[in-house]
Amino acid sequence: MSRIGKNPITVPEGVTLEIKDNLITAKGKLGELTQEYSGIKIKLEDGTVTLERASDKKDLRAKHGLYRALIANMIEGVSKGWTKELEMVGVGYRASNQGQKLDLAVGFSHNIVLDIAPEVKIETISEKGKNPIIKLTSFDKQLVGQVAAKIRGFRRPEPYKGKGIKFVGEEIRRKAGKSA
Repeated sequence: MSRIGKNPITVPEGVTLEIKDNLITAKGKLGELTQEYSGIKIKLEDGTVTLERASDKKDLRAKHGLYRALIANMIEGVSKGWTKELEMVGVGYRASNQGQKLDLAVGFSHNIVLDIAPEVKIETISEKGKNPIIKLTSFDKQLVGQVAAKIRGFRRPEPYKGKGIKFVGEEIRRKAGKSA
């Protein structure tokens, strides 16, 4: 039995769930998300969602915990939202945004200009003496993670000096340099 799949999900005030034709829809104050599912029975009773599987086949056991986690992320996303913060470590590394366009200066000959999806709100924080921070906020956890990974992929943190774009709070494994 999946330990994650057995846990019930409580639906907070202001969030409505619709379940029909292998499609679950969550609506909240921040937005609306839908997810397809198969092989799992989803029950909505008295503000709690429970998931049950028909048999103990391997693929159904895997889907049991997966769909429970996806539905819980949808409910939290439309009620509270998701935030990822990226920190730019390096001399001359800068970030700015004009609306949904993110402008990155990360040591290449030209700046990188990236169009961000309209569902993601972007904010750049630049304070003197501190590393620039890029803050991404949205109701869709998958989209925020995907955008953050794309930004991080432009200049991954390197292990010798730690320069690059990293998540706030991320520990970078450092290597010793040349020994003279």
